[in-house]
Amino acid sequence: MSIRFTSFPRTVPPPAFIHEVVDCFVKQESSIGAASTEKGFGSDKVLALLADDLINVGFEVEKSKKKTGKIYRPVFFGEDGKPTLQYEIDAFHEGYRCGLEVEAGRGFMGGAFYRDLIQAMVMIQVNHLCLAMLNRYEYGSTYSNDYAKAIDVADALYAHSRIEIPFGLTVIGYGPA
Repeated sequence: MSIRFTSFPRTVPPPAFIHEVVDCFVKQESSIGAASTEKGFGSDKVLALLADDLINVGFEVEKSKKKTGKIYRPVFFGEDGKPTLQYEIDAFHEGYRCGLEVEAGRGFMGGAFYRDLIQAMVMIQVNHLCLAMLNRYEYGSTYSNDYAKAIDVADALYAHSRIEIPFGLTVIGYGPA
C-alpha cells in the first residue's frame, strides 16, 4: 500500500494545505487499504474512515446519503439568492475553498473521475479539488490502474493549450498498488 499524490497544474507547487489532506489518508492508510480489498467496499466506507481526521483539519464531511447529511455546493443562484442548481460533494473546506471527492470501485472506469472534474468546474468557490482514487482497482481477473489513468488525463487537460481548467487539482492514490 502507498498513499501518493500529484497536483496540477504541475508548473506550480501544490497548496500548503494539501499535505494536511494527504496526512489524513496516511493516518488511515492501513484502514482504508484493508477496506479497499474487501468485497463490495465503497467510497462511503473510505470516507467514513477518513471523516474524523478531515473534520480535525477543518473540512465539513458528508454525514450520510440522506438529503440532510449531504454537502452541496451551488452552481447557479436564482431569486432571492437561493441556489437553483447545486452538486453534491463528499467534503468541503470553506477556508481553503477545497472540495474533496473519494472514489472507489469503478471510480475511473465508471466515469466518476470525469463527473467530478466537470462538476468542480462549475461549483462556486471550489478553487481546488482533491480527488482520491484507488491505486489499483481489481475486478475479476483483470484490473485497472485508476490512479495512473487519472494522472494521465489530468496531465493532458492541464497541459493542453485548448483548455483552461479553473481550479487546482490534486489526485490522491490510496490502497494497494
